[in-house]
Amino acid sequence: MKMIISNSSSTPIYQQIKQSIIHQILEEELKEDEALPSIRMLAQDIKISAMTIKKAYDELEKEGFLKSIQGKGTFVAPKNTEFAKEQAQKDIEKYIEKIVTISKRFEIDKKEVMEIFNIIYREELE
Repeated sequence: MKMIISNSSSTPIYQQIKQSIIHQILEEELKEDEALPSIRMLAQDIKISAMTIKKAYDELEKEGFLKSIQGKGTFVAPKNTEFAKEQAQKDIEKYIEKIVTISKRFEIDKKEVMEIFNIIYREELE
């Protein structure tokens, strides 16, 4: 499991761990039922307190991304499709905001943007 933590980030470390794991799950780098490193092992690997890892794992379990099996470990839970869809919609909104900003800057009207979108969307379906 890849994990990059920034001590200089304003984002708390446990949040960075959560975000990294969520990203890897959504990108299917971590697969359903795949075992995650133990809390102690991950803490040693990334040189972070075990309590910080535990907090991240606990929150991810509450949010439905992970499941713990006593005596066996922590595993990727079956995919939360509603959350994945919501995350995808947020990503789409960011791209659309950028498209709108660029089109306004260069005075490209909505109709032209929609034509481009329709052409590309149709090509992806074929």
